[in-house]
Amino acid sequence: MENLPIPPQEAIIYESEKLYVCLASFPLAKGHTVVVWKDVVRDLHSLDKVDFEYLMDIVDIARNVLMEVYGVDKVYLLYMDEIEHIHWHLVPRFDEKGFNVLSHAPTKLDDFSLVGSLRKIFLQKKTDYEIGVNLKNR
Repeated sequence: MENLPIPPQEAIIYESEKLYVCLASFPLAKGHTVVVWKDVVRDLHSLDKVDFEYLMDIVDIARNVLMEVYGVDKVYLLYMDEIEHIHWHLVPRFDEKGFNVLSHAPTKLDDFSLVGSLRKIFLQKKTDYEIGVNLKNR
């Protein structure tokens, strides 16, 4: 994880050997979350199929968790490779549409009050997902 900011431990929602999910250090909106691949990989196309599918499954689970916890109908998924390291931004859309949500000035995250709920629901949804995949592959 060369030159990547290290998120505060209290911001971590989920972590595995390959990636982590955490609240953004400088969010554009409440609940702004990032999913970061730990190894230095510059582009999605460089991941093998298994790793790509794992990453996208985690992004999907994280999106569903944000929708449930924050009560929003939509979460914007942003893949920006400006730092040449695979990571996704998930930005809940509250009362705005379109690019307006991206025009907010980010402020330093100081509210970690929902991380416990985010973690709990994330782990439950991940377990439910894994059970579904295992049943489908039988």
